[in-house]
Amino acid sequence: MNPDLDFMIERIIRAPRATVWKAWTTPELFEKWWIPKPYSCRVDAFAPHAGGGFVTMMSEDGSAFTPHMDAAFLVVDEGERLVFTNAVDSTLRPANPMPVPVTGEVTLADHADGTLYRIVARHGDPRARARHEELGLSDGWGSVAEQLAALAEA
Repeated sequence: MNPDLDFMIERIIRAPRATVWKAWTTPELFEKWWIPKPYSCRVDAFAPHAGGGFVTMMSEDGSAFTPHMDAAFLVVDEGERLVFTNAVDSTLRPANPMPVPVTGEVTLADHADGTLYRIVARHGDPRARARHEELGLSDGWGSVAEQLAALAEA
């Protein structure tokens, strides 16, 4: 972790690691927690394997959807680790994502109370990290971690 470039959320999810993994790799479950409420998410493409990608759309009213993220999975280690980036789109083409390029690294580990969940948002420079924080990185990624936990723990 580089505090000038990276942001991390870590929490215990009171559910088996396989359940948390399934929520991360099943489109119908992913769209239930990926975008902070009250927005809703629609998954338009989802291929959770190295070189695969995902495309999500968001809506405030549940009917008119706008682009949210077009990203590529870089690493998918079954049940343990996912790495994705929006700096490359879901078709593996270089991208100039708005508002900032970010690489996310998700790790899952067994814990006595369920699953130790960690997600790190990695940025290319301090300006990108600061911009992402201005836009609500900690609140947004924190909210979706809570939503993921609620889904997995149900």
